[in-house]
Amino acid sequence: MKKFKLDFSNFRGDFFGGLTAGIVALPLALAFGVSSGLGPSAGLYGAIFVSFFAAFFGGTETQISGPTAPMTAVSMVVIGGLIAINNGDVSKALPAILTIFLLSGLMQICLGVIGFGKYIKYIPYPVVSGFMTAIGVIIIVTQIAPAVGYYPTEDENFVERFKPIAEGKISDNIIDEEIKGKVLVLDEITQTVQKAINIPEENILKESKAIAGSEASGVLGSLKFISNTLSNINILEFLLALGTIIIIYGFKRITTAIPSTLVALLIMSGIAVGFKLDYRAIETIPSGLPLPNLSIFTEFSLSSIIPYIFTALTLALLGAIDSLLTSVVADNMTKTKHKPNKELVGQGIGNTIGAIFGGIPGAGATIRTVVNINAGGKTRISGMIAGLVLLIILLVLGPIASLIPAAVLAGILITVGIGVMDYKGLKAIPYMPRAEVTIMLIVLVLSSVWNLVYAVGIGLVIASLMFMKKIGDLTAKSSSVVPLKEQAWTDEINIPKDVQDKVFVKHVDGPLFFGSTSDFQQLAKQIPKEASIIIIRLDKMPYMDQSGLYAMEDILVDLVGSKKKVLLVNPTEQPKYMLERIDIIPNLISEDQIFDSFDSSMEWIKNYLKKK
Repeated sequence: MKKFKLDFSNFRGDFFGGLTAGIVALPLALAFGVSSGLGPSAGLYGAIFVSFFAAFFGGTETQISGPTAPMTAVSMVVIGGLIAINNGDVSKALPAILTIFLLSGLMQICLGVIGFGKYIKYIPYPVVSGFMTAIGVIIIVTQIAPAVGYYPTEDENFVERFKPIAEGKISDNIIDEEIKGKVLVLDEITQTVQKAINIPEENILKESKAIAGSEASGVLGSLKFISNTLSNINILEFLLALGTIIIIYGFKRITTAIPSTLVALLIMSGIAVGFKLDYRAIETIPSGLPLPNLSIFTEFSLSSIIPYIFTALTLALLGAIDSLLTSVVADNMTKTKHKPNKELVGQGIGNTIGAIFGGIPGAGATIRTVVNINAGGKTRISGMIAGLVLLIILLVLGPIASLIPAAVLAGILITVGIGVMDYKGLKAIPYMPRAEVTIMLIVLVLSSVWNLVYAVGIGLVIASLMFMKKIGDLTAKSSSVVPLKEQAWTDEINIPKDVQDKVFVKHVDGPLFFGSTSDFQQLAKQIPKEASIIIIRLDKMPYMDQSGLYAMEDILVDLVGSKKKVLLVNPTEQPKYMLERIDIIPNLISEDQIFDSFDSSMEWIKNYLKKK
């Protein structure tokens, strides 16, 4: 039980960190819940349980977890598919939905137990970039309709066009059910036909709404029927969403001490309620303590979840990637080291318990984690407090939160979609190798218009094949970016003693690619404090991919920022080209700090030290 010991030495900082992070999480939790299709309470429940239990059992002291944009986007695939199968009835689909979420949590625990955390570094940057940008596109496009107050299932003219399809579908289902496992006589066939003909109007309407909702869902559906959306704009709803977006971006220019998302939520909701506007509110949030949804166990159906097993695994993997990337951010801010496998176990436990109580899955949330650290959070207690804060808000302010306009949450989500896109990767498109740009665009397009799960899988396969070809073409036998105790090369043996303490030499032996960046990033930890000049030898680095390039950039920015002189020795053609494309050369490393040989770099160092 030692590993679960809580540290109360920083309770004041943890309290304020958790309090601030919990408040920041509130509008996002509600918005993600609405976006998922299960309602605001599902987002809130997910935030409560994932935040508390992931913090308690996890391996990152300052991590704040909860529903995130990527996790919600994939969850929508599960929710939308199962609701469609159940003719638009959320209550019927809910047991299967929550079972899949629970399964993904259990898979995440298994990933941690088998030590999967150390393999996250092998996810290529172009795949991550394309996926994150696609998430942004999905959120923005799918929130256009609610932002202007248009709901396809409530548009009578739109629903009407699907009635013939609905009637045919119901008729087919009646006939299939009647003859399943039976040999019908003539009278029974006649009765069956009559049932199929005389379908109650309310049944047809219900099925029509389900089909209309399905057809207008997702990026393709939203774009296909965008004319309907734009011709049915509700001015009030549009102004509420627009006001929300303006406040979120405008308030950031005034101060970042108070979350602009929360400010926008309070102001726009206050206007809507205070002036008694005729707006559309979010679904009612149940009051009282969350209760376990036992239908997961009592109404379990293996056949209903089998088609979604791979999606559950994808949720688990995505949660792992999302959480561990945030853990790296937390490490950089706190100068600590997270435990990746323990973090996966913690996230899995949080998602498992959250599913039992009806919450949507979550992961480590970067913004909320940064807010927590900046507010003073240093231990896992801060994450637990964030979950408790949300629980208290649920118990005390649930009825008030139910008055929040749906358009306000749509506005919040649009800003989330804009923020989650990988602009760094998009800006680099003109300068990156065609192969990596191709991978990113394939993942981006397929994720946006087809299937997030399959898109990532295809991207990983293509990236792997391209990498193997590149390495084969370069005849590279191995990639050796050794982090510690490097042996001096022959021409380094005779470095003058008066220079040795001031110079640190790093060798990059082999390609710098997505699988070796983690080791390379340990460079900063190797450098002695007294070393003021860093020599990076690139003689034996034949190739650098986009992930390696950004890892190199991060290291160089840190070194230059700490007033150290960085010299590059004999960079090969392709890596040098990559460094020039994003202006590392000459903006960070000037041309006079690049040398063809180690001896010439030593001559420069001698002259430089003499001048000092």
